[in-house]
Amino acid sequence: MSDLETESLREKCGVFGIFGNPDAAAVTALGLHALQHRGQEAAGIVAFDGRTFNSERRHGLVGDHFSSERVIKRLAGSAAIGHVRYATTGETVLRNVQPLFAELDGGGFAVAHNGNFTNGLTLRRQLVRDGAICQSTSDTEVILHLVARSRKPRFVDRFIEALRQIEGAYALVALTNKKLVGARDPLGIRPLVLGELNGQYILASETCALDIIGARFVRDIENGEVVVISESGIESLKPFPPQPARPCIFEYIYFARPDSIVNGRSVYDVRKRMGAELAAESPAQADVVVPVPDSGVPAALGYSQASGIPFELGIIRNHYVGRTFIQPSQGMREIGVRMKHSANRGVIEGKRVVLIDDSVVRGTTSLKIVQMMRDAGAAEVHFRIACPPITHPDYYGIDTPEREKLLAAQMDLEGMRAFMGADSLAFLSVDGIYRSMDLPKRDPVRPQFTDHCFTGDYPTRLTDVLAESTPKQWALLAEAS
Repeated sequence: MSDLETESLREKCGVFGIFGNPDAAAVTALGLHALQHRGQEAAGIVAFDGRTFNSERRHGLVGDHFSSERVIKRLAGSAAIGHVRYATTGETVLRNVQPLFAELDGGGFAVAHNGNFTNGLTLRRQLVRDGAICQSTSDTEVILHLVARSRKPRFVDRFIEALRQIEGAYALVALTNKKLVGARDPLGIRPLVLGELNGQYILASETCALDIIGARFVRDIENGEVVVISESGIESLKPFPPQPARPCIFEYIYFARPDSIVNGRSVYDVRKRMGAELAAESPAQADVVVPVPDSGVPAALGYSQASGIPFELGIIRNHYVGRTFIQPSQGMREIGVRMKHSANRGVIEGKRVVLIDDSVVRGTTSLKIVQMMRDAGAAEVHFRIACPPITHPDYYGIDTPEREKLLAAQMDLEGMRAFMGADSLAFLSVDGIYRSMDLPKRDPVRPQFTDHCFTGDYPTRLTDVLAESTPKQWALLAEAS
């Protein structure tokens, strides 16, 4: 993987579920295609045909494994759930690829999860002490064990009892013999939406997964809500005390697809407004505005429109370069970077350039892109970042490095500018992010979003992080992936 890829923030997982459709697996595969940006390491589908749960889980992209008629026919059933994965906890081995499945006393139970449990290690350790046998190193497996151990008579009550023991962020879809179940964490950190297709209900991480199959968006699943879909219709349960939602701010900055609507806001429009706010806060004397593709494009458009500086595609991304082209030696890595992204010299040469990116993590990407602009003949390079400095790691399902590896946690603004080699550097302010959401500013008492990466204000307990005795090694078995 090239440095330009490893520098990006990665959450990521996406979930999808449908009930009552004779082509449930095929529809799920299409939905997962639309959610592919949320995870590219593995994908899986579990379908139920009225008698048997049929499962297919594979490494790689959805299209690599779920486009053949043979595979879809094997996934027979009128209800299905699916998952695309980027690993944030646990290795990327087949036993961790979701949906996970267990046979309970009441029947089969499959579950797929987007997010991260901040007490997953602690719960896992206690379960193992009590005799549980863990087959994966994913925190999602904790749900299977907690549901299995519940003594409640109804599955839904057992599921809710399990959720009450979990801390952190989650959007879950689960499939039983008779029901499709969805759940969103009490703060609504991770997204989950409800759709409808020809009278059949759908659950998905983003609205773009509904669009691809021609489904109608019904509503967002509310924070702390559990929905149960069956042949009787849909039931909404609110098992947690009500509290204001705090969705993840990074869905708008980076994770969600631009054509999705997240919590009632157009991701594309929000990103353009972030660019406009950035232009107002940190103007630059320049000739062209250039996005770092692809996630920097909407913000660069907003910056260009607000500043009046022309927008140009000064960096061209090759979408057809795979990881196999990237070799381990430093020289070949540099070639790999140029294969993935290359400067459009005709746009850059002799120009004062405003570079727009969505975020800075370690800073290695930024350094290389600034140098790319210099090599293409840029007269000046002014770097503008459409979010605040990332100073704290995430524990809710985003793959951020430790704090000592976050550039903004180790350097001040001038130090970062010098490290990158830019003529100037500026980040969007925290209040600028909130203004982009049509809010006057961040409420420090009741923050409207989960924004701890900028503020250090974590919205839940971090049980595993604070428990020094929690074992760091999840598994003793090493597998070929």
